[in-house]
Amino acid sequence: MMMNDVFNLKKLEPMLISEQQIPFNDSNYFYELKFDGIRSLLYSDADGVEIRNKRNKSLTYIMPELTEVYKQIKGKAILDGELIVIKDSKPDFYEMQKRALMNNYSKIQLISQLYPITFIAYDILYLDGKELINLPLSERRKLLHQVIDETPRIAISKVIEEKGIELFEITKQQGLEGVIAKKKQSKYFYGKRTKEWIKFKNMIDDDYVVLGYIPKQHNNTSLIIGQYDNNELVYIGHVTFWNLKKLFEYPIVKIEQPYLKEIPKGNEDAIWLEPNLVCIVEYMYHQDNRLRQPVFKAFRDDKDPKECIVKAKFHR
Repeated sequence: MMMNDVFNLKKLEPMLISEQQIPFNDSNYFYELKFDGIRSLLYSDADGVEIRNKRNKSLTYIMPELTEVYKQIKGKAILDGELIVIKDSKPDFYEMQKRALMNNYSKIQLISQLYPITFIAYDILYLDGKELINLPLSERRKLLHQVIDETPRIAISKVIEEKGIELFEITKQQGLEGVIAKKKQSKYFYGKRTKEWIKFKNMIDDDYVVLGYIPKQHNNTSLIIGQYDNNELVYIGHVTFWNLKKLFEYPIVKIEQPYLKEIPKGNEDAIWLEPNLVCIVEYMYHQDNRLRQPVFKAFRDDKDPKECIVKAKFHR
């Protein structure tokens, strides 16, 4: 057994998706649904499974319903995919993220029966001692279908060809997150973002560092959010969060002054925090580096705050 085998090391990072683009049709691409879940790598062999998120944090303990899926996977394999919870007939990120933050095993057992998790496999990176990352995606997907026997707990992401615009229109009608376009000939690059994988989203969202909060009436609060620009925190704006008590369930630390060059007007009553909590915010578009109609989506623990980077404006 090779101790430096990527399967044994379990330190891989999934390939990343490029920035959002306008939907297009192209016969050189596969088009698949963008699921509203947690991106993960699943390591499977005859001894069981190990599931790790993008920051290489093990999630296996909090997903008892997935401990038997190795029986549906032929051989020793590393799969790239998404952990999702289906609620009201569509993926529910809030329920998925809530599970990711649980640590009481009795509650985990109960919720796993009420809202069981499914692993949706996108890709296969390794099989029986061989890395597959230099094969084109079209070949890796053929292997994926040979290796996995689908069940309600593990499934293969379905793809269509040529009709990216049409699939995107369906996601809008169904209230789904969007579409991923992947070049059929694309290789796999650990932890890298390439233009060969592209997302089309109905709502733009991004990850922001929680810089502080301003308490409001009826237990609501206004979260103050920012991002990093050349390793310097930049103030972006506010987003309403409906439950101040819920915020205190996270490992927040109050500080006297924020890590900002200057405090923007309107934040005189702010309670500032160490920048160690990340949240997802949906919005229409940036305007002068501010958000239009921002909506809080969820907190997340699978991303380093330093990865929340100011991006160029997006134009539809």
